[in-house]
Amino acid sequence: MLSSRALLFAVVGLVLSPLSLCITPSFPYGQRKVRGVNLGGWLVLEPWITPSIFDNTGDSRVIDEWTFGQFVDRSTATNVLRNHWNTWITEEDFARIAAAGLNHVRLPIGYWAFEVAAGEPYIQGQLPFLEKAVTWAQNHNLKLIIDLHGAPGSQNGFDNSGQKKSFPEWHTRADYVDRTNAIIKTIASTYKNMADVVAVIAPLNEPAGFDGAQVLSVTKQYWFDSYGNIRFPFGTSQQSNTMVMIHDAFQSLSFWNGFMQPPDFDGVLLDTHRYQMFSDAENHKSEQQHIQSACSSGPGLASAPLWAIVGEWTPAANDCAKYLNGRGVGSRYDGSFPGSSRVGSCTGLTGKASTFSSSYKRFLRQFWEAQATAYEQGQGWLQWTWKTEITDEWSYKAGLDNGWIPQNPTERQFPGICG
Repeated sequence: MLSSRALLFAVVGLVLSPLSLCITPSFPYGQRKVRGVNLGGWLVLEPWITPSIFDNTGDSRVIDEWTFGQFVDRSTATNVLRNHWNTWITEEDFARIAAAGLNHVRLPIGYWAFEVAAGEPYIQGQLPFLEKAVTWAQNHNLKLIIDLHGAPGSQNGFDNSGQKKSFPEWHTRADYVDRTNAIIKTIASTYKNMADVVAVIAPLNEPAGFDGAQVLSVTKQYWFDSYGNIRFPFGTSQQSNTMVMIHDAFQSLSFWNGFMQPPDFDGVLLDTHRYQMFSDAENHKSEQQHIQSACSSGPGLASAPLWAIVGEWTPAANDCAKYLNGRGVGSRYDGSFPGSSRVGSCTGLTGKASTFSSSYKRFLRQFWEAQATAYEQGQGWLQWTWKTEITDEWSYKAGLDNGWIPQNPTERQFPGICG
């Protein structure tokens, strides 16, 4: 059995001494906190972020980007997407993100932006907008994390992988994994000399480790492959200064003890996502229990085996947002999700901020501060997401505009909220 170190060097075809493993990232990870936001729903469609795109099709079969390309007239679909890409995120958004005191932007993109195989109905055209994002990040002194959010066959079966399905298939086929590795090589090669802007590459969002040992085995090997592809893009022993962000695959942080550790590996970040609404039990928590749960996560992040960043989280504490569980699927909170037990009405808990009570906004501020405080016991955070069409409780931009997110992310109205 190859050690992780030997396995890596077998992958990249190099023989290196420990002394040659070094990286000079463009951001002082481990010293300064990551504070950032995701650009969700821009280059990868999500029904709950932009429900109008899905509702306007008039076709209930359209539940993700795959079916959008499959069932919508090609010309119509292409025009809708181009208009969306041109307008959903602009340089003005990057300027506002920087003005809000944030230092990172995480940009989800799907594999289909880079290549599609025969029979895959995806519509391409995203890459010029990735280029714009790099330029805008550079213009506003923001670090960009390029996040491969969807892989061939789907790595998790979620609609945000591009294709919603009952069981993910990415890990079941070598050709799917090979295609994904090739895309990471392409991204790494394209930006190998731009680590001052593209500071991090996240080679795969949320692989479905909860589906068992095979997924985890394939994912671990893929993380090794990705390390080689991202850190050694020059075809020589020269390393890039690009950081590698691996997701925890829905395992505990301690699961990754001993994995890709210094000094054999460096420049590796561990991405963990923290949501409190995707189960009945979480929806039944009181406001104080949500806050306590967030606060209690801090010590684990501080002692994580790798530098841990909470790459997705939200001040929302329920699953009331329209289509959050999928287009046409209800919420656990109001009991419209199949098999759920109702907590109460979603009225006043989701939608536009003008419908929120002052006490609800106060809770959103408390929950935001509790999470930001706890997650900075690790290496920091990136909130999901910058903007939404109709669900302000999830929107960083709406939070800034309506007072439950501070204009300076270090500002606290409730400084003792985590005790």
